[in-house]
Amino acid sequence: MTATPDWEKLFAAAGKARQRAYAPYSKFCVGAAALMADGAVFAGCNMENASYGLSVCAERHALAGAIGAGSQKLVAMAVVADGTEPCPPCGVCRQVMAEFGPASTEVRFRNGAGEERSHTLGELLPHAFGPGFL
Repeated sequence: MTATPDWEKLFAAAGKARQRAYAPYSKFCVGAAALMADGAVFAGCNMENASYGLSVCAERHALAGAIGAGSQKLVAMAVVADGTEPCPPCGVCRQVMAEFGPASTEVRFRNGAGEERSHTLGELLPHAFGPGFL
């Protein structure tokens, strides 16, 4: 059985995580919450580093927590970020999500004003690279 997203619960977890973001350089705080097939929710925030390439996005932080806990099937992802427009996940995060969720996985993202967008992972990352290419 696969869990059904409770989007308000996911956005609440993502918003709480966003408050813990470490973003001293960009000041762009992001929180994410991943719903896994077993019903577990894992939240993460972005974590910047003075060596910019070592920064970690909120979406990957949430998924790393899920994988570390033994949960490997992504069902839905909610993202909350500062900004005038709802901010979708970056390309790296889209590729990582594609490793753990099918193209039909719903990804919703909101800005601080509550404006929301929704896309499937397949819409966000068409022609994703996956194990079938190896």
